[in-house]
Amino acid sequence: MSNKQILEEQIKVQGEIVRKYKAAKESKEKGQNGFSPFHTKLTEKHYEALNDYFSSRSYVSGYSPTTADGELFQLVSNHYYKMYPHLNRWHAHIASFSNAEKRKFPHQKLNHLKNIIDIYLDVQIAEEVSKLLELKAKLNEDESPAAGPQKFILKTPKGTRDFSPEQMALRNSVLDKIISVFKKHGAETIDTPIFELKEVLTGKYGEDSKLIYDLKDQGGEILSLRYDLTVPFARYLAMNKITNIKRYHIAKVYRRDNPSIARGRYREFYQCDFDIAGAYDPMIPDTECVKIVYEILKVLGMDQFIIKLNHRLLLDGLFEACGVPKDKFRSICSAVDKLDKSPWNEVKKEMVEEKGLEESVADLIGEYVQLNGKEDLVEKLLKDERLLKSKSAVDGLEAMKLILHYCTFYGISEKISFDLSLARGLDYYTGIIYEAVLTGDAGGDSEFSVGSVAGGGRYDNLVSMFDSKHKQVPCVGVSIGIERIFAVLEAKYAAANKKIRTTEVQVYIASAQKNLVEERMKLCNHLWNEGFKVEHSYKKNPKLLAQLQHCEEYGIPLAIILGESEIQRGVVKLREVTSRNEVEVPRTQLVDEIRKMLQKSCMNGTC
Repeated sequence: MSNKQILEEQIKVQGEIVRKYKAAKESKEKGQNGFSPFHTKLTEKHYEALNDYFSSRSYVSGYSPTTADGELFQLVSNHYYKMYPHLNRWHAHIASFSNAEKRKFPHQKLNHLKNIIDIYLDVQIAEEVSKLLELKAKLNEDESPAAGPQKFILKTPKGTRDFSPEQMALRNSVLDKIISVFKKHGAETIDTPIFELKEVLTGKYGEDSKLIYDLKDQGGEILSLRYDLTVPFARYLAMNKITNIKRYHIAKVYRRDNPSIARGRYREFYQCDFDIAGAYDPMIPDTECVKIVYEILKVLGMDQFIIKLNHRLLLDGLFEACGVPKDKFRSICSAVDKLDKSPWNEVKKEMVEEKGLEESVADLIGEYVQLNGKEDLVEKLLKDERLLKSKSAVDGLEAMKLILHYCTFYGISEKISFDLSLARGLDYYTGIIYEAVLTGDAGGDSEFSVGSVAGGGRYDNLVSMFDSKHKQVPCVGVSIGIERIFAVLEAKYAAANKKIRTTEVQVYIASAQKNLVEERMKLCNHLWNEGFKVEHSYKKNPKLLAQLQHCEEYGIPLAIILGESEIQRGVVKLREVTSRNEVEVPRTQLVDEIRKMLQKSCMNGTC
């Protein structure tokens, strides 16, 4: 066999390997196709993936060890795992069990291990695809230049996506509505680089810091992609000595998270932030931020939602009153933050088994963090003897009482809930915190029934971290989860089978006869100069039916039809595309008539 034949055979075999792993990933019953994660030789990529996996779990299947932990423990046999803190923590947990105890671990079937199998398969697929591409590149090198370009797999990176014209039209429409709300409240906009010095971002996000994307050394600067827009904003304020500003910022951020495209969770995504910086009286700017969330969800047609409110001082006071050691406040707060996704018994297990909290203390916390209500709950807690012993808890409750009072004047009380389970895990919050959650079904798809679409709060100490004199600039803000909103709206449009206009063309210049391309060009130029959005065919002699079908396909409201007799008489035929009504209009009156008909189209919802 020739070298080329050998390479082609290797490519064929490698292609089958890739297909096998992809089939295993797509299989509903994990463990089919003979794949088991515990029969795989670990690589550096596997260690990285496992470290991410254990960042949110105590054991393979959650908060209780199973036989899967024992099998994986045998696989992680060298000391390479010690470079990865979360994997190292898990390894130490399993090592603390005796062999007899490990044999008593409950049995775990392969088809119950979907999450960890998917992680292994993602790594394996990437490695096998890389081998396939290397073989194809080698074959390409061995062939003559005439053999054509190398073939390779076209895909977007994990956690990212392309957007079609229809999707972009929807996105731009949503963003325009959000910006109009921001501007209505007097905000101005800024922009910052997509990457920052790593030291700017480090230590601001608590346990989520592991999700920051680090870049390679760039000429002596260690850089990371921005994780959110809040920390760069604080850096901007400190660097430019700004003490008062009301700003909005819409831009991309990056997180090395486990993505879920269907649920609007990506590794590259837009955030829409609104923040008020400055020293003002308590809860006045904070309430306006909550009002802005309310207005945005209303203007986007999302009527079924609730805005949860809580206060970091109250949480700290609650932890203090229940007996949580002060050095564990943030880690316990991070555990409480998972109550929107996990039941209390799992959160309690994390507090006790992973965070080292006494079970009696966790039980006390559980009595509080499962409460929610309105002003009546505040009054009830203000009479709680345990909480009254903590100044922090009392201050937090008084702040909650004030913001709930202010919410009545903005007419948003019916959508507000005082919820003690709300924690907002980021380290920089210091006061009021809030989160908007969808509570209704969207498009008949239960996957979108519930979900957080906005969140924020007060962060008074963040700017001082960047100021050489530690000057404090109080700030409060909100971030709109725009990707989640897009996912919900896309589901709604798909369910309603509603077509989205992808262009804003108002008038199409069509010709009914041949050799009129110059006349079309002259009329296009005239209408462009008048400020209209106009297009025509790029063919010299297009068929009239094809031109009118183009108008219908793209939702263009008006068409001007040119013919030789009309040109000679100084008139044109102006056609409403949807109704197919035509009127003959003198060229001198065309601009006014177009404006009149466009206004009519907009009133009918077809402009």
